[in-house]
Amino acid sequence: MNYPDSVHFLYSLGNEIKTAKLGLERIRTVLEALGSPHRTGRFIHVAGTNGKGSTCAMIESALRASGRRTGLFTSPHLAEPTERIRLGGEPVTASRFAAAFDTVHNCVETLLARGVIDLHTTYFETVTAMAFLIFAGERVDEAVIEVGLGGRLDATNVLVPELCVITPVDFDHEQFLGTSLDAIAAEKAGILKPGVPAVFARQRPEAAEALDRRAAGLRVPVWRTRDWRIANLELGASGSRFRLSGGLELDLFCPLPGEHQVENAAAAAMALARLGLPAPAIETGIARARWPGRLELVGQNPDIILDGAHNPAGARALAAYIDRFYAGRRVVLIFGAMRDKSVAEIAGVLFPRAAAVVATAPRQARALTPETIAQTAEHPGVRTAPDVAAALAMARSHAPDAIVVTGSLFLVAEARALLAAAPLL
Repeated sequence: MNYPDSVHFLYSLGNEIKTAKLGLERIRTVLEALGSPHRTGRFIHVAGTNGKGSTCAMIESALRASGRRTGLFTSPHLAEPTERIRLGGEPVTASRFAAAFDTVHNCVETLLARGVIDLHTTYFETVTAMAFLIFAGERVDEAVIEVGLGGRLDATNVLVPELCVITPVDFDHEQFLGTSLDAIAAEKAGILKPGVPAVFARQRPEAAEALDRRAAGLRVPVWRTRDWRIANLELGASGSRFRLSGGLELDLFCPLPGEHQVENAAAAAMALARLGLPAPAIETGIARARWPGRLELVGQNPDIILDGAHNPAGARALAAYIDRFYAGRRVVLIFGAMRDKSVAEIAGVLFPRAAAVVATAPRQARALTPETIAQTAEHPGVRTAPDVAAALAMARSHAPDAIVVTGSLFLVAEARALLAAAPLL
């Protein structure tokens, strides 16, 4: 298939969350039939609720700064599925993506015809297999792999990494992972392997206990960010500077905005130190990291900020950013969300910080209608817009100091594409 056909087929497999089949038997069978590419090379495996994508981006950037040929597998994408699989910091080409899809798809069809597997691999399983295949074919030195959902039964958990990283654990996808922090953290801890070192970011007590319990049972050597000292912290609207002291003395600039990114940068730096990278490569790599769609400033006069805060923890991080840098200024929120999200809780955190709220919906079947959001939210200034373009125009009519587009990465992706094509929209 060509690239458009491969993407169309992947989408036809259904939403990767709604159709998720947690379990490793099918992906293991497919990968073994492909020659076990997940056993080729060295991997860093990253789980967590929020911050795992940006932590992956910082780790990969520093590995690249040290001269290593890198792979990076993350999800979801913003504009194109090729963004999920990166070589040397760049998305794979459409032709490389399509070729990998053909190889995996043909293998799956053969296994189906022989009755070896029951169903075609899901969207996420298919792209996971493609990533391992590409990284093996390109002989990357190290690949950074982000967990898709949970950890224990996630399709990426077929690998045996050289290092595991677990970013802060919070509530999200409770229908799959459990309704307590202890249960959710236990699922995240499922990526830990006997004797394989791990880095744990600061955690809430219930999550920390679950992670520590699993690590002790597997005799995992753990480095914890809480054991390293952060000093001289300077928070700015476009990033942070601080000194991190522990196994190394590091002067870090994190270009990813938000106070929560300090913890992510510390976890990334600690992971890189555990991998043996020298201080200059860690400092340079983190300073060069990019992670679009997360507190990303894409316009000025007014400021336009895109942030995929799709769960309560993400909403709290965005709220802290608004409080710090836009207190006393007129903020208009454009908000859209999927039906399976904690919309009332997210809205309760974010909406009081906005002078006006425009409820809208991305072009997704799972999206809540703008009217439902307006009914759920308790805000006197809620209006509805049928799509992102109308929402941006409506937000501008409020003469704001800042417009914040948030609630769903699908919404952020649509706004980002529209603004790139027509900045004054």
